[in-house]
Amino acid sequence: MPIFARKKILLVKIEPTYGVDAVPTGAVNAVLARNVRITPLEQMLEERGVVTPGYFGGQEQIVAGDYVKIEFEVEVAGSGAAGTAPAYGPLLRACALSETVTATVKTEYKTVSSGFEAATTYFYVDGKLCKLLGMRGTVTLRFNSKGIPVYAFAFTGLYTPVTDGANPTPTLTGFKAPLAVNRANTPTFTLHGYAAKVAAFEAGLNNEVVYRNLIGEESVQIVDRKPAGQLKIEDVPVATKDFIGIARAGTKGALQLIHGTTAGYKVQIDAPVVQLLKPTVDEVDGIQMLGLDLLLLPSAGNDEMTITVL
Repeated sequence: MPIFARKKILLVKIEPTYGVDAVPTGAVNAVLARNVRITPLEQMLEERGVVTPGYFGGQEQIVAGDYVKIEFEVEVAGSGAAGTAPAYGPLLRACALSETVTATVKTEYKTVSSGFEAATTYFYVDGKLCKLLGMRGTVTLRFNSKGIPVYAFAFTGLYTPVTDGANPTPTLTGFKAPLAVNRANTPTFTLHGYAAKVAAFEAGLNNEVVYRNLIGEESVQIVDRKPAGQLKIEDVPVATKDFIGIARAGTKGALQLIHGTTAGYKVQIDAPVVQLLKPTVDEVDGIQMLGLDLLLLPSAGNDEMTITVL
């Protein structure tokens, strides 16, 4: 029997104890994902390098460590009710973001530098199960005009043997349909106080995620982050906004994006200190566009980027 690649189910659950299987279920922990790519066995190898008596040839590789990588996208959308955490909240928490729920108002995700959470992931493909324990990672938000906004996740987890296991029945009602990125659905984008006309925007935490395998410890750790992004906007006269001059001077300013217009279906991104770098120009539809690299820097600390679900 072949394994049908379309029959995929992803489950993710925060671990109360690091590296201990949290046993996610289809009824409670299913994730509505797209573009899932998994490396079921990533290996750290050490060549033996022994001398040979008089012939060429390869050397045996000794396995020094095993881990798993998984990447996927989740649509950016609200939870359906303001002050209710979105179903994708555990994914953000496993990327070194804290979750704070203000009932009936909002759920905030803020960068942290300690107390990192981790998750257990079950990934089923037509009866074949790959597990990741102690999973941590990073996330990039992407907003392209006339497209679906997404969180792009990249995770690393501890290896467990691949097994056979029947696909569970997932409950996905917590994931709401996304809104396309356009003028009506994305009412706010400001950069350094200017309401730009945006063709594409992305911002990522760029967490540095490392797999460690020592005597007495095996874990996945987040050891640093350098949030950054990219932006393509419609170019404007210098008198309107001199973005090239701002980049040259190293001037810093705030960025805000609001996607969605109805309570319960809104997502807001705030970065208080953004430096603009490496401006470039090209054209789209005969209109000159300006490209910018973005550095998202801390202000008071642990505040480079905040995601608020409203």
